[in-house]
Amino acid sequence: MNHRRGLDRHQTLLLPERLEDYIAADNSVRFLDAFVADLDLRALGFAHAVVQNTGAPPYDPADLLRLYLYGYLHRVRSSRLLEAECQRNVEMLWLLGKLAPDHKTIADFRKNHRKALQGVARQFTVLCRKLELFGGQLTGIDGTKLSAVNSKDANFNEKKLKELIGRADARIAEYLRQLDQADAAEPAGAQSSRAELEQKIAALREKQDWHEELRAQLDAEQKQISTTDADARRMRAGGGGSVVGFNAQAAVDAKHKLIAAADVTNEETDVQQLANVARQAKENLAVDQLEVVADQGYYNNSEVSVCEQQHITAYVSKPDTSANTRQGLFGKRRFTYDATRDVYVCPAGQELTHRFNTEEKGRQLRYYRARDCRSCALKKQCTRNQGNRTITREEDEAVMDAMAARVQAHPEKMKLRKALCEHPFGTLKRWFGYTYFLVKGLEKVRCEWSLMTLAYNLKRLLKLVSFEQLMAAVGVKVPQRA
Repeated sequence: MNHRRGLDRHQTLLLPERLEDYIAADNSVRFLDAFVADLDLRALGFAHAVVQNTGAPPYDPADLLRLYLYGYLHRVRSSRLLEAECQRNVEMLWLLGKLAPDHKTIADFRKNHRKALQGVARQFTVLCRKLELFGGQLTGIDGTKLSAVNSKDANFNEKKLKELIGRADARIAEYLRQLDQADAAEPAGAQSSRAELEQKIAALREKQDWHEELRAQLDAEQKQISTTDADARRMRAGGGGSVVGFNAQAAVDAKHKLIAAADVTNEETDVQQLANVARQAKENLAVDQLEVVADQGYYNNSEVSVCEQQHITAYVSKPDTSANTRQGLFGKRRFTYDATRDVYVCPAGQELTHRFNTEEKGRQLRYYRARDCRSCALKKQCTRNQGNRTITREEDEAVMDAMAARVQAHPEKMKLRKALCEHPFGTLKRWFGYTYFLVKGLEKVRCEWSLMTLAYNLKRLLKLVSFEQLMAAVGVKVPQRA
């Protein structure tokens, strides 16, 4: 029995003479082509959308946009790899009409059209609304850490720089001691040994001076420096590790787990991200009211208050950060607030009345204090202070109390949060392999994150909607199959 054999490479073949014949009638690349053709590239801000009468003819931004959408959808992001695909991928040959821009042209297109590319992602959201793929009622908000073009060795804080400078001092002292020994012994070849030591000392001092310069740049606001990508920050990541990168945010609609809004920050925590991402989601979904659910990392009085002002109802459970709870004492949640009388009631039934107002770290606080804790039988379980127990209340804490009641009344929404957000993050990281950014700088990273999330939404769309419906949505009628 023989193996299966392919064709002889020298055999003459009658291949189709048209590129059109290589692409099936329902190939998804045809939808990509039609989607870009339906966009108003000039209004979105793409350069050369209207060609001038002078100079060399530029590439049509529509073709370069098609190239990027196809690339990100098929896990090809590098400009050099995209350049190679233009010359060997039949679908790409059809999509661009055999155009083969060089890698610099491809890279410059992404660099020079950051806002325009983010606008394309918003237009895709409009298309999804047209197809009624968004529920527009509940969204889950979460963040994930993605690596930057900056290694951990190229990220410095005060502690690390102090250790490096101290280590350099110790090594320089050791080399100087070796120089003294070499001068005293004067063995054969001491001159070459001395020259090598002096070169090492000079190199160490040069690096030490650089570390001193970096240390001088640190202040109360900028506590770390990344030397490859200045906007990247070292952040705690899942599994107890850390990553030098960015905090990528997404709002995921509950109906089909499509991403309704996306943003990137270099802040490690999510505590100040809720209102911004929720507002973008509400605008993109074009709804008057929206519910958002997020984990405890988003719990912030001012952020929830801003959401309330914008008709966004937040569901965020409160983390127990009370120092008293950690010490085994009664935390604030054990005290009941009576809004009608403006007092707190402690577990022993005693009242804590309002005493004074103050401002701490930009927060307006009201202080409540009990009258006689010394005679209370529960004092040892309540406070270790010699005086009376004190409770603070923020100015807009009534909003948080109302949210706590909502969270308790709708536990099913809190359970849904993880399923909503982990699905797109898992797909982006595991299936697409998008665990890192290729570009430097926060604004460029925001642009790439919008391309990543657009690729995810596009992949979902191709699974949810038939090819005929997709083409009809962008104004292309598909001939009926025989």
